Amino acid sequence: MIPHQDTESSSGPLSLFNYFRSSAAYRVRIALHLKGLSYDYVPVHLTQDGGRQFQEPYRSMNPQRLVPLLDDKGFRLSQSLAIIEYLDERYPDQPLLPQTSEARARTRQIALSIACDIHPLQNLRVLKYLTGELGLSEENKLAWVQHWIRLGLEAMEEDLSRSSFTGRFCVGDTPTMADCVLVPQLFSAARFGVDTSSWTTLQSINAACEALPAFANAHPGKQIDSE
Repeated sequence: MIPHQDTESSSGPLSLFNYFRSSAAYRVRIALHLKGLSYDYVPVHLTQDGGRQFQEPYRSMNPQRLVPLLDDKGFRLSQSLAIIEYLDERYPDQPLLPQTSEARARTRQIALSIACDIHPLQNLRVLKYLTGELGLSEENKLAWVQHWIRLGLEAMEEDLSRSSFTGRFCVGDTPTMADCVLVPQLFSAARFGVDTSSWTTLQSINAACEALPAFANAHPGKQIDSE
């Protein structure tokens, strides 16, 4: 039996199957809070009992055996960026993509740079493969993670610091999907011991995000399955 937690004291049509520390799930929680959508929080622990994502009923709902998974009245959708764009179209209040095509493309560029180029190399199943099948030590595994996070975030800092699109947030002065993706990646960087203090643009955007209740409420430490 998968436990539920209702958010915002109200159970709406949405259910989010997720794990508190998953960067991808964290992104979707931020988006839901920014849009003011209530949802059922359904924890799927990725390490207990060999990984509950591999057990029924979750494995049948999501053959990828990954989180998050959104259920909107029976319509199920995986992949965090697809979920966020679906939410933006399905529930258009408080849009997470800007109005102009240029700004929307810029938002997607930032989000995909993190979701496709940085995050997969720190994913739990990749790390387990490194220490399992490839036999890397924990020290070498950590060095691997830190290398790819630094490389990606250094490029992100340079890009954001030069771009005319950058405002208080990644694109302008209103949070977008790009910020939903950036903040969890900076959280992961800190968790893996990567010093981000020299990246002043990233730090400024992160501070602006963390000052908002939507980001604070989505933080891993505030979830029912937090350890």
